[in-house]
Amino acid sequence: MTVYFIGAGPGAPDLITVRGLKLIESCPVCLFAGSLVPEETVKCAPEGALVMDTAPMHLDDIVAEMEKAHADGKDVARVHSGDPSIYGATAEQMRRLDALNIPYEVVPGVPAFAAAAAKLKAELTLPEIAQTVIITRTGMKASSMPEFETLEILGKSRATLAIHLSIRNLNYVRDALVPYYGEDCPVIIAYRATWPDEKFIHTTLDGMKEEVRKEKITRTALILVGRVFGQKEFRDSDLYNAEFSHVLRNRGKKKAAGAA
Repeated sequence: MTVYFIGAGPGAPDLITVRGLKLIESCPVCLFAGSLVPEETVKCAPEGALVMDTAPMHLDDIVAEMEKAHADGKDVARVHSGDPSIYGATAEQMRRLDALNIPYEVVPGVPAFAAAAAKLKAELTLPEIAQTVIITRTGMKASSMPEFETLEILGKSRATLAIHLSIRNLNYVRDALVPYYGEDCPVIIAYRATWPDEKFIHTTLDGMKEEVRKEKITRTALILVGRVFGQKEFRDSDLYNAEFSHVLRNRGKKKAAGAA
């Protein structure tokens, strides 16, 4: 028996991995985070499977279901949104399973920031503009941020930022980042990317709060900040530069006619 922590992706049911889908199809127990994972994603559970939405459940309730499945010798598909490694609250579940000697595995999924970038047809790293992506959040009521991970510190990098769980903290985001990025720095608010009601707001650090207020967005939104968005003036990468050689390609070497 194994508990499989499965990243279901950002929302669209067909963005789950093949491995994750096959596990849901085969596991007789499916526990899914219904607040962010659509029911359609778990409809492929086998006939007669126990399928439970864990949104109203506490950690003890969830682990108890895993314990019961373990006692019955039944594999569990524990389905989370996005990728389990990012803001998934999976570590606390794994810690409990370690203490109970219940085996588990993790199946990665498409994270929200990658899905949003795909929908925007945007590359988050551009030569000489930004070569770093920082995935972060801001301190809210649920939990504070570590001392050295505040936006005032991270903003000094001027990297592309993917700020989660902070749509109600826009005043702070603006005030912390404007000194480093400027008021006119492009911002994209990605609301429920890949869901049927997805919405993308193209704005700036200075204007984002007003735009978000107009759209009445209060949750389930990602804040993307950086000069890569809408940027047309940047140097071509050396990756496909004919004058740049690497282990798989000699400089200036042209592909022979008919070659693959």
